[in-house]
Amino acid sequence: MKRQKKKFERPKRPWDKVRIEEEKKLTQNYGLRRKKEIWRAESILRNYRRLARELAAKRDKEKEKILLDKLFKMGLIKKDADLDDVLALTVENILDRRLQTLVFKKGLARTVKLSRQYIVHGHITFEGRKMRWPSMLVPLGGEEKISFYEKSKIKGVKS
Repeated sequence: MKRQKKKFERPKRPWDKVRIEEEKKLTQNYGLRRKKEIWRAESILRNYRRLARELAAKRDKEKEKILLDKLFKMGLIKKDADLDDVLALTVENILDRRLQTLVFKKGLARTVKLSRQYIVHGHITFEGRKMRWPSMLVPLGGEEKISFYEKSKIKGVKS
């Protein structure tokens, strides 16, 4: 049986008061269930920033363009961005692209936690498919493809 690799790292100082308060604010603002979701977003961000630093040192324009195009398609940076914009990304930028946040911002749910519940219970579709993972990162232009499931009982309810 293949052992799965962790997709995040725990903080080096587990009882850092400032970090705990920041994570608490993020958890409330984005309706997250546990700190692991923040750590996973930080890990994604850390990997992109590390890659941007390496590409800046190597000055490889081809790979730099590939990275910038990928981040543009994810909706994290603008079209005319450079590596400095990648280094300026924050955790909030990643959390803003989550399906859970976009369902709330689109107005399909009254609260962020309710949007999470709709997703987990199978009431939300993305590109016509039921999506049950609130942590899915929605690509740029994918906001229009988010809707209620056609057979959902709460389809017509205005939130």
